[in-house]
Amino acid sequence: MADSTPLLSELNLADSEPPVLHTHLPSLDSTIERCIGDFGWAQFLQAILVSFSWFFDAQQTFITVFTDAEPTWHCTQLTDRHSSCNSASNICQLPQNLWAWDRPKYTSTVSEWALECSSSLVTGLPASAFFMGCLIGGLALATLADTSLGRKNMLFLSCLMMSLSTFLTAFSTNIWIYSALRFITGFGRATIGTSALVLSTELVGRRWRGQVGVIGFFCFTLGFLSLPAIAYSQRAHSWRSLYIWTVRQFIVLIHKR
Repeated sequence: MADSTPLLSELNLADSEPPVLHTHLPSLDSTIERCIGDFGWAQFLQAILVSFSWFFDAQQTFITVFTDAEPTWHCTQLTDRHSSCNSASNICQLPQNLWAWDRPKYTSTVSEWALECSSSLVTGLPASAFFMGCLIGGLALATLADTSLGRKNMLFLSCLMMSLSTFLTAFSTNIWIYSALRFITGFGRATIGTSALVLSTELVGRRWRGQVGVIGFFCFTLGFLSLPAIAYSQRAHSWRSLYIWTVRQFIVLIHKR
């Protein structure tokens, strides 16, 4: 018995079925390795330049260890037998004429602004403000890198904000302005690490991403180790000079972007 179904309907059903794709689309990783290469000098240079922002990030993270340190002091009337001043004395309980700082007042924020007898809440405010800025900046700026702004522009803006606030910190007139600028510095540097890590590893083959990612942490360590050397060379100068020295080469790096 012949089939009564029209031949045209069978052709229409065959045409309506989607074609099967037998070609395999390459992944982004394989495209990078095929077009750019697994790891070359250009990728290495980019990783170094981008990761170098961690160097200055480390300096601004630990700089208050030296600028906000309480200087050593000495008694000024050692020949007076009736003097109550000695090395174990509390300077907050001594008259001002019985003791003096070993170094000039301007070498530390504590001595310049007479914070030696202030509460720990006041003396620890700059460091607390910095890390509070890191927390808020991490929450506020983290998603901007995934928008049309991009990680490269995000890294540039973060470095620019950190360098400008660091430069202005050197001109602080009191502990409150100083703490506010430290907050802005922490806010600006919040996305430097993540942006630099992605930018340095995204154009590298999968086999080298772990090694390239370590470059950023290596630069952070170098920045931390360079800070004591800079602080030692500026020990007889104002604490403000330490901020100027740590931001000077950073501004040059931003200018060469």
